[in-house]
Amino acid sequence: MKHCTVSVINDLVTDQRVRKVCLYLTDKGFSVTLIGRKLPWSPELQILPYRQKRMKLLFKKGPLFYASFNLRLFLKLLFTKTDLLVSNDLDTLLPNFLVSKLKSIPLVYDSHEYFTEVPELQGRFARKVWLAIEKWIFPKLKNVFTVNESIAKEYSKKYGVHIEIVRNLPLRQVSFAEINPADFGLTANQKYVILQGSGINLDRGGEEAIMAMHILKTVKLLIVGSGDKLPEMKELVRKHGLEDSVIFIPRQSPDVLRSLTKMAEIGLSLDKDTNPNYRYSLPNKLFDYIQCGIPVLVSDLLEVRKIVETWQVGRVMIDYSIENIASMLRMMLLNNDKQLLKENLKRAAENLTWEQNIPALNRIYNQFLADA
Repeated sequence: MKHCTVSVINDLVTDQRVRKVCLYLTDKGFSVTLIGRKLPWSPELQILPYRQKRMKLLFKKGPLFYASFNLRLFLKLLFTKTDLLVSNDLDTLLPNFLVSKLKSIPLVYDSHEYFTEVPELQGRFARKVWLAIEKWIFPKLKNVFTVNESIAKEYSKKYGVHIEIVRNLPLRQVSFAEINPADFGLTANQKYVILQGSGINLDRGGEEAIMAMHILKTVKLLIVGSGDKLPEMKELVRKHGLEDSVIFIPRQSPDVLRSLTKMAEIGLSLDKDTNPNYRYSLPNKLFDYIQCGIPVLVSDLLEVRKIVETWQVGRVMIDYSIENIASMLRMMLLNNDKQLLKENLKRAAENLTWEQNIPALNRIYNQFLADA
């Protein structure tokens, strides 16, 4: 049995893409080890059919965190016996690349986003560092995945590398976890809209969604997940007295998250076109909403619009103002879009599943099993 070592910078709990890749590799016959980091508030890991290891680090964020993480990951990979390395995103690529060269081990790179173009890096010295690492390593890579056609084209144009596309599609969901709504402060007869995500950060539209609740009186907003902007968003809710209209729920396991999502009338994806990373993004939550049978209200981004209009599962906004968000939500609620678009959502959920990605995954990973 060949061994594959997969690395990612998060704490392994809510990264559905990496989990599905690890399960795919396990099914292909690899012995898989997934490496990430452990935070003081990280929940216990679920038991899965592959090994999971989390490193404890002294620093939690900033340059010292990234430096210490990359050093620890390099040493761990250097002294790990493995036949294949899989790096997820640019913040794990350097140690994986160095070890792959030192030990002549093949490397697969999975870029989950247009990393150097995220808004948090713009105008900062850190962007120059990450861009230098990317420019040095990317042209040398032979096996690369990314999440959609737009990002693949950008990377191919910059670095001349062929890139396979593996979209953030969910597994087909036919059953949902049993939850007690009261445990989350929810009631069965209340209407909700939901904004979910593990990266509720700058320019994701959370603030505008909150302020739209000032206008809407018959619906409440669920914000489920984590992100850098959450403290500011909670303060915004307190400042405007919206505690009864906005409910914050910390990140949940994928099963619980889907059950919460299914309770909502509408799913929000409001990333703003302020940078190339968002412009070309195709968020996980879009497909999660579809699998849960709820229509979507989305911002006008290239890949997102393509999905919504192709499958007719929601509405696309050009104007991201608070008033327009409230107006669009009111219209969707009055039309009862959850029922109106029910058949479209069902058809999309049946087609937009992880199994669509298997041919692309096979094209890269089968070569490493050829002499197993």
